[in-house]
Amino acid sequence: MAFIANAMSLVTYFYGFMNLSITKSATTLTNFMGTAFLLPLVGGYISDTYWSRFKTCLIFALIELVGYVLLTVQAHYPQLRPTPCKLDVAEPHCEAADRGQLALLYTGLYLIAFGTSGVKAALPALGADQFDDKDPKQAGQLSSFFNWFFLSLTIGAIFGVTFVVWISANHGWDLAFGVSTLAVLFAVLSLCMGKSLYRNNKINPKGSPILSILQVLVASIRNRKLPIPEKAEDLHEIHDKEAGEGHEYLQRTEQFKFLDRAAVNYCPTIEGSSKSTNPGGAWSLCTVTQVEEVKLLIRMLPIILSTIFMNTCLAQLQTFSIQQSLTLDRHFIGFEIPGPSMPVIPLLCMFFLIPIYDRVFVPLVRKLTGIPTGIRHLQRIAVGLLLSVISMAISGMVETRRKSVAAKHNMVDSSEPLPMSVFWLGFQFAIFGAADMFTVVGLLEFFYAESAAGMKSLGTAISWCSIAFGYFLSSVVVETVNKVSGGWLASNNLNRDKLNYFYWLLSGMSVMNFGAYLLCAYWYKYKKVDVVVLEKQGDSDGGVEMIKA
Repeated sequence: MAFIANAMSLVTYFYGFMNLSITKSATTLTNFMGTAFLLPLVGGYISDTYWSRFKTCLIFALIELVGYVLLTVQAHYPQLRPTPCKLDVAEPHCEAADRGQLALLYTGLYLIAFGTSGVKAALPALGADQFDDKDPKQAGQLSSFFNWFFLSLTIGAIFGVTFVVWISANHGWDLAFGVSTLAVLFAVLSLCMGKSLYRNNKINPKGSPILSILQVLVASIRNRKLPIPEKAEDLHEIHDKEAGEGHEYLQRTEQFKFLDRAAVNYCPTIEGSSKSTNPGGAWSLCTVTQVEEVKLLIRMLPIILSTIFMNTCLAQLQTFSIQQSLTLDRHFIGFEIPGPSMPVIPLLCMFFLIPIYDRVFVPLVRKLTGIPTGIRHLQRIAVGLLLSVISMAISGMVETRRKSVAAKHNMVDSSEPLPMSVFWLGFQFAIFGAADMFTVVGLLEFFYAESAAGMKSLGTAISWCSIAFGYFLSSVVVETVNKVSGGWLASNNLNRDKLNYFYWLLSGMSVMNFGAYLLCAYWYKYKKVDVVVLEKQGDSDGGVEMIKA
């Protein structure tokens, strides 16, 4: 509730209260959002290596809380903000924020970004950990969890972009930030109340997953002159009691065979032991599972890269489309809708679609495909990408109509609302809401399911990176389009800008991106797992029998 409410409305705070230009407000918001969705890599790394997912959620949520407190204080005291713009005089004047005011603003913003990043990485994985992903009966339940997890985010966001945004528009930003602060505090208390019920993850016994990745890369380079065995059994793997019951072992795959050299053991083992005598240790000899974990990560990278551009399009709905809404008639049955509340349309769309998808679509399709999730994760993501293409095309058509209305009524330079309902924007918002439901949940589920056992938090963190890079790319795209086009988006007046051309350009680029995704999805190979259960036998040697399930 707190994060999404402010993500949708901060552009008006930057523009109307911190005296930033429209373009600067948009890029400031997209940079903030990009950081908030990129930093989960830090939270995921910490959660997988040092802290439990619960501890990660708790500490990072407290950091986020401090950020909201700082924004609340700045919004409450006028001396911490620039003097409001004087637009009702002969020569309009806006005083720029000084360094101290901007420093306080950015400190609060990026504490929120850093705090929410750890929650984004650890919280979905904490919930998914409550299910046994190796039990086929719970595979469908795990998929259902991600749907309901996203629904809970949607419900909070609906409350945020209506109630909290209404507070900011009618009762001041200090009260709105104060409500967000209390919401995060309540979230922390709610999380702590369930501590005794959680099934917590164990810290990865192999240590840092990043270190393991580096070991494979270094070992494959050091062993580059060694021949690669044809049989997987000839590569190095450890099966012993230390691995623990139900430990996940990945089967060898044929892709990126040069990495298999990291598992080539050029030194003999001591008789009766699975331990290698290789003098180079982990930096010259890794297990097949370690190698396959790196291969998994390499295979997943094209998937995440091909979903970035969709989130560049999403950034436009949270910046330029909000500015569009402020130029339109926002009255509805006697009530004036705040511009930043427009994203409630895709949220309401998702609110109704998620239960239908989970309770009607998935069971129906499951009977046809035999897949517990109805359709595969990559197919779900593809549907979302296709819908984003349609949304951007409709955005271009709606903006063309908006500009024609402004020209027809001689209101190009007027600050008065146009005689056109704000609900025209509802088409692009609603379709993109459906796209978001398919893609974001599909990515979360895909990366959690496909990530190695010791990289679940990092895997969900990587899925958020698509949104992060999408926002960062948005800033680059806006600046580049302005320079190449001669200023499509540079006049600080949407009625004179060429925003419709920009939307059509995004739609065309989304089509090319969709084609690239289809190639990446076709190339991707799902992981295959051997779950080795260790049972001690009653023989004189106290041997251990390996049973592959």
